Amino acid sequence: MKQLVVWCTLLCLSACDSESTLVDGGQLSEDVLAAATSITESDYLEKISIIAHDSMGGRDTPSEGLNKTANWIASEFERMGLSPGGDDGSFMQYYPIETLRPARGLSSAEMGGKGLVFGEEIVVVNGVGQADIQGDVVVVAGLGDVTESVASSIDGKIVLAVSMAEGYRTHRRAVSDLRRAGALTVLVSVEKNDQVWNTGSEVLAARNTMRIGSGGSSSNVAFEIRDAVVGEILSGYGMDLYSMRNTRGVEAIETGGMQAALSPRSDMVKQESAPNVVGILEGSDPDLRGEYIAYSAHMDHVGIGRPNLDLDSIYNGADDDASGTIGIVEIAEAFASMEVKPKRSSIFLLVSGEEKGLWGSAFFADNPPVPVDQIVANLNADMIGRNWSDTVVVIGKEHSDLGSTLNQVGDVHPELGLAPIDDIWPEERFYFRSDHYNFARKGIPVLFFFSGVHEDYHQPSDEVELIDTEKATRISKMIFYLGNEVANNPMRPEWNPDSYQEIVVEGAGR
Repeated sequence: MKQLVVWCTLLCLSACDSESTLVDGGQLSEDVLAAATSITESDYLEKISIIAHDSMGGRDTPSEGLNKTANWIASEFERMGLSPGGDDGSFMQYYPIETLRPARGLSSAEMGGKGLVFGEEIVVVNGVGQADIQGDVVVVAGLGDVTESVASSIDGKIVLAVSMAEGYRTHRRAVSDLRRAGALTVLVSVEKNDQVWNTGSEVLAARNTMRIGSGGSSSNVAFEIRDAVVGEILSGYGMDLYSMRNTRGVEAIETGGMQAALSPRSDMVKQESAPNVVGILEGSDPDLRGEYIAYSAHMDHVGIGRPNLDLDSIYNGADDDASGTIGIVEIAEAFASMEVKPKRSSIFLLVSGEEKGLWGSAFFADNPPVPVDQIVANLNADMIGRNWSDTVVVIGKEHSDLGSTLNQVGDVHPELGLAPIDDIWPEERFYFRSDHYNFARKGIPVLFFFSGVHEDYHQPSDEVELIDTEKATRISKMIFYLGNEVANNPMRPEWNPDSYQEIVVEGAGR
């Protein structure tokens, strides 16, 4: 009997100390409840009205408006008492951006023993033309899903795609699928007359391309190559371009030893940088404070562009993603206000460059201020201010036990009036399209809070007055409660093994 009493006492102490909604049946301390209550509509509206204002110029990456936004967030983090997690003891983590332009005269290419002239016979249509790619060539004929057999045949090889005669723009998704399946690069054989080819080639030659990085090779280059050249090369290997073009399904065809060497080059036009903002809140537990939960959103948008019928040319991105940005700022302030902090530490990360290709989060994931294997979870908020008032789509629930934890948090907080539902748009591949993905590829379990797109997506009309601030604050509170649960749980979140294999080991989405 004495042993039972001791065991029950220890269990009670553990539950009371945990500040865990799920361990102690939903009885959170006044400290936690007061912190959640501090996330208010009025605060949220005041803050989002600052960063989604015309004065921020649409927060393009890079831009002065983006820098102003980052500085404002950094000042908020300093006011809250967060510790800087950026460069040189600051809240800012800068990453380099290069602007390049194709240099045809410095570029070279050869396939099947034939030299190719850039601009006349071959062009770079995706990515930055700065790479050296060599390898065996395999022909991919037909259109459709890439089977395991095809994927194994093209892995580590240069793909010559012969059934995409309309060009890369029409078949961008198919080219991406081939890259994800392991192709070193893809050459799209196109059927274009001289006028169409020459016009497109000149446009590409004059186009500046931006990338994150510093002088390295590009890993996502794709090419177009003219049918006449491809037909000549293939005939030398006993193959006929046009008979293969109409292949049903997708088929990988060996070329009998054909090789290619592709070395596109570019001239440097400009070198710049852009900021992420990183604040850290140390945890309260001596054993767990060395582990971190990362809360993220992207503070950038698309800047200034074509005016609408109201002659508004500033794309303020109130929902995309000022809504998620302010959600994370509010969550940071709530945690910072607690007398007893969560056991694990927290990283509050506002990134830039999401609209350019997840640049800021990619740089952070490769250059974190703490060991990446000590980041146990990422909770990402992107576009949480519109659409249904009683529902939030949470993408990634099926990939780790964060999903079941979230469902339980939702159950014990009915006052939030929110149903965290699974991804209802799997065909859109949103899992790979926001900043959480760069955490997932590092092996960190993630959840992505998202309320879906709408008619104002990437339009000047995405303004503050259309934001449902009441809903956005409830979603922010849900993320707060979930983060508090994960921070105080003695166990780290765990991946679904099949998802880990697909996303982390095999690199789905890359």
